[in-house]
Amino acid sequence: MVTMEEVILVNEQDEETGVMEKMEAHLKGRLHRAFSIFIFNDKNEMLLQQRAAGKYHSAGLWTNACCSHPRPGEKTQDAAARRLKEELGFETQLGEIFEFSYKASFENGLTEHEFDHVFAGTYNGNMHLNKTEVQEVCFRSMEEIESDLQTHSHKFTAWFLLAFPLIKKWMNTTAAVA
Repeated sequence: MVTMEEVILVNEQDEETGVMEKMEAHLKGRLHRAFSIFIFNDKNEMLLQQRAAGKYHSAGLWTNACCSHPRPGEKTQDAAARRLKEELGFETQLGEIFEFSYKASFENGLTEHEFDHVFAGTYNGNMHLNKTEVQEVCFRSMEEIESDLQTHSHKFTAWFLLAFPLIKKWMNTTAAVA
């Protein structure tokens, strides 16, 4: 039995305005709550995942460790931990580092219009990939990723192209404070 997935509709201040079936929200381009997780190892390399070929959009593209949506009634941080375990098969402490909104349309008629809570964490252990979600993973240096974004941006998800400069700025700010 297939269960209907719902997303939490929000306004520009991330205040809940209702719920909607996930695909309907993406077809109508409705603003909804989401999260993105960025994982780094002890070498300060970022974990990238290649989305599985069967994903409903952005299939086969490279992106950050994990992205998804909290369920109605679920705290965003709890949802982030849940999806990290479901997709990559590991747990680690996550901290919310910033938020941003974006809107991106895809060739299949879907639109991601998300109020995105961005989390970061550190992990160096084994992973157990959910192959229906993730095709491949790798750790890359920020410099390598930045170079790839300049020469092969078409190989990355729309939201990663927007989030990467924000992550880089956050890392520079964090390093300056530390």
